[in-house]
Amino acid sequence: MTKNTKILVVDDDKGHRITLLTLLADWGYDVEGVDDGAPAIVLCRKQAFDLVLMDVRMAEVDGIEALKEIRGFNPAIPIIIMTAFSDVDDAVTAIKAGAYDYLTKPLDFDELKLMLERAMDHVTLREENHALRHALSATFDSGDVIGQSSAMRYVLDMVAAIAPSEATVLITGESGTGKELIAKMIHRNSNRRDGPFVAINCAALSESLLESELFGHEKGAFTGAEKYREGRFSTAHSGTLFLDEIGEMPLPMQAKLLRAIQEREIQRVGGDTVIHVDVRILAATNRDLRKEVEAGRFRQDLYYRLNVVSVTLPPLREREEDIPLLATFFLRKFAEKNGKNIRGFTPAAMNMLVRYFWPGNVRELENTVERATVLLMGAYVSERELPPGLLQEMNGSGGNANNFSNMTLEEIERVIVRDALESAGGNKSEAARRLGITRKTLAAKMRE
Repeated sequence: MTKNTKILVVDDDKGHRITLLTLLADWGYDVEGVDDGAPAIVLCRKQAFDLVLMDVRMAEVDGIEALKEIRGFNPAIPIIIMTAFSDVDDAVTAIKAGAYDYLTKPLDFDELKLMLERAMDHVTLREENHALRHALSATFDSGDVIGQSSAMRYVLDMVAAIAPSEATVLITGESGTGKELIAKMIHRNSNRRDGPFVAINCAALSESLLESELFGHEKGAFTGAEKYREGRFSTAHSGTLFLDEIGEMPLPMQAKLLRAIQEREIQRVGGDTVIHVDVRILAATNRDLRKEVEAGRFRQDLYYRLNVVSVTLPPLREREEDIPLLATFFLRKFAEKNGKNIRGFTPAAMNMLVRYFWPGNVRELENTVERATVLLMGAYVSERELPPGLLQEMNGSGGNANNFSNMTLEEIERVIVRDALESAGGNKSEAARRLGITRKTLAAKMRE
C-alpha cells in the first residue's frame, strides 16, 4: 500500500458504508464516505482520490452513471464497483464502462484487501523501480533496461557480476526481449566502456558480405570492392563486438569466426596481412544453439567458445509485474518525442496491457505504446488507443489462443486461466468459481 492512499467510499447503505470506512481506516487508508453518486462526482472534482469504492444501486445517481462521469474528467482513477450477486450483469456493464474491477455483496474482506493492494500495485512498482535504479546508479549503469521482477533482478545481478570481466557472453532469449540492450549494458559497465561498441546482425547479410563486414576487404578483392574497407573487428579494437543473431551464421563463416576468436587475429578479404585485434565478443540468438549443434547447423567448438557465460532473458509474459514500469517508461519517451502532455494510462488500459500474452515481447509493447501515443487526443491512454487485435487475442478470437493442438498442457492451462480471469473482469473468486476450483488453487496457478 502507498502511504496516505486516499479512498472514497460511495454507498447508500449507511451501516455498510460505516463498516467499510472503519475497516479501511484500520488498514491504514485515508478514507471519506458519501451516500450517492452525485456527491461522489462533486468530491472527485474537488479532491485527489487514489481509488473509489462504489455501490451500483443508489437513489439519485447510480454507480455506473457516476463511474462514467468521473472517468470523463479523471480516467486514471481506479474505481471498484460493489454489487449484489444477482446484479452481476450490472458489474459487467461497469467493467465495460471502465471500472477497475467489481466485488459481490456480501463482501469478502480478504478479497477486498487484495484487490485494493492490486489496484495500487503499478504505482508501488514504479516507486520501487525508481529507488532500485537510484541505488544502482552509483556503481552500475543499467541504461534503459527496466525491471523489478525477480527474473529481471536475476539478470541484472548476473550482468553486474560478469560485465567487469573479459569473458565472452552468449545472450539468449526470444525475439524482442532486449538482447542488444543487455549487450550494451555489459559494455557500459566493463573496463572497455571507453572503447567502441560495434554491432552486426549476422542474419541480415549473405556469407560473402558478412565476411567483408566482419574482417574488411582490400581494394579489388572482389567485384564491387572499389576501395579498401575496414571490418567490424578492426573498428571494435579495444572495445566490444556484438554479434547479433549468431545462430543464423552460415557454417563456413562460423569456421572463420572461430579462428578469429581463438587467435585474436584476422585477415581482410583479398589481403595477406595478419592483423591483431583486441575485442571482447558478445553474441546473441533466439535459437537453441544446443539443438542447432545436434542438427549439424552450428559448430560445437564455436558454441563452446561463445558460451563461456550465458545470460537468458525471460519473455515478457513471465515478468508481468514489469509491464506497468515498461509501459510508463515508453509512454513518457514517446510523449516527449511527439510533444504531447500525457499523464498516464487508465486502469482498464493498464489491465489489458498486463493481461496480454505479448508474443513480440518488449518490442511489441514499445510499438503498442508508441501507436497509442500518436493516436491519443487526451491526457490518458485508454483501451480505445490500443490495437483492436490485442483484445481479440486476449479473448482467444485471434492468433493461436485456442489452437491447443500445438500447445503443451501448461500452455493450455495458462490460456484457460487467463480467459477465465478476463471473462470475470479480473475477479479471482468469480474466475475460480467458473473454473470449478478454489480461490487458493487459482492463486497458486497464477503464481506458476
